[in-house]
Amino acid sequence: MELQFYGANCVRISTKKASLTIDDNLSQYGLKSPVKADDILINTFDNGATPVSGYKIAIGGPGEYEVSGVTIQGIAARSHMDEKGKHSATIYRLVLEDVRIAIVGHIYPDLSNIQLEAIGVIDMLIVPVGGNGYTLDALGALKIIKSIDPKVVIPTHYADDAINYEVPQSPLDEAIKTFALEPHETMSKLKLKGSEFGETTKLVVLERQ
Repeated sequence: MELQFYGANCVRISTKKASLTIDDNLSQYGLKSPVKADDILINTFDNGATPVSGYKIAIGGPGEYEVSGVTIQGIAARSHMDEKGKHSATIYRLVLEDVRIAIVGHIYPDLSNIQLEAIGVIDMLIVPVGGNGYTLDALGALKIIKSIDPKVVIPTHYADDAINYEVPQSPLDEAIKTFALEPHETMSKLKLKGSEFGETTKLVVLERQ
């Protein structure tokens, strides 16, 4: 399995049987969409983007799905901008090639016991960290990391010279200091198998493609 990061919240996950693109709204920032034919598109929020043609299926809300050998569970969540009791965002639990991945998106950092039970045991957490009212900040992301206790954390949606966010995002360095996770690795793509996870939580930074 391979993971690549394309900016903002957009991550692409590829296996021998399936490819998934998460939160592709890159056209709004003048960046090229990474979506390829037969991709499974997953959105954690209504990003207003028009999907490119040729994708296999677009998933944008709570529910359970089984597509091309990938188990997908969408869990209703309070957006970071929602009033208490409203749930306009979706957390996703993915299982592919024996790897369990949680994608939280722009959510409020206090997860309920029901949500945590649905998320379950997780190998990898993909979480935004840019803050400033636009998404989770480093402290909110850290709260989710501690609640979910993954083996690998991949941060997204932080300050990037190539992206003109509506609200300026905090630099990645601030999140890294807050997380205090070691070792800190940076790579162009992450290749892994379910058997490769260690016992302690590790931070992996993916370079934008």
